[in-house]
Amino acid sequence: MAKLHLVALGSSFAAGPGIEPIINKAAMRSGRNYAHQLAEKLNAELTDLTTSGATLLNVLDTPQQTVFSNTVLKPQLEQFPANADIVTITAGGNDMGYSGGQTIDSYLSYAGPLNGFINKYRGPPITDVDANELNRRFCAVIDRITSIAPTAKIYLVEYPAVFGDATTPGQDVPLTAEQVSYYRERAQVLNAGYAKAAAVRPGVDLVPVSKASEGHEVGTAETWMLGFGLVMPCYGQVPYHPNLAGHTAVADMLYERIKASNHSV
Repeated sequence: MAKLHLVALGSSFAAGPGIEPIINKAAMRSGRNYAHQLAEKLNAELTDLTTSGATLLNVLDTPQQTVFSNTVLKPQLEQFPANADIVTITAGGNDMGYSGGQTIDSYLSYAGPLNGFINKYRGPPITDVDANELNRRFCAVIDRITSIAPTAKIYLVEYPAVFGDATTPGQDVPLTAEQVSYYRERAQVLNAGYAKAAAVRPGVDLVPVSKASEGHEVGTAETWMLGFGLVMPCYGQVPYHPNLAGHTAVADMLYERIKASNHSV
């Protein structure tokens, strides 16, 4: 029997920046992200197109300028193989300034008197990308995948929760209570976008990582998330992203869902 062909699409929450080994520096892509761990469990062929900083538009049809290099990458679906059996998608946060906003606000907390000056020129937060717009972008990606690989099973893999009830502002993170509350609300918008897309595209499986990650947010004893540190970028790490334990948990969730489906494992 031929091996299953797994294709991974998405942003840094799928790519795994900072988790060794980094196998693609431009994409900040780890060889131990959830797609690689899942491929090992399934003994599957893997095409990993995930790229840190990607939006759903970069997945669909827009070239991407990578975060820390001058590399311009093709849209992920331009590299999509027609023989895909299983497709995972974790994206959407960058469309609405989710993770980047958390990181910028955390660095600004150390700016002191310059904070207001910097915010003046930073521009307003991205608020025009709501759940309906995310749904539209997800559906465009799903429809394009279906046109290339009609029999592929698509899994929409939610972001794990970053902040929770146990996250203490000013202690676990250099953010105010209002900022933590704001980003938790933005996470709900992101989850709603996932849910809407799964509801209107039959056969697409929503993987409820956000719910499963409750109790593993920043500030918990068994966190699935990296916290914040001023020098993290010096080590290739990105604040407020899944750690190795988080990627392993997602791989385990996906494996159980795939095993319970009609795909051979």
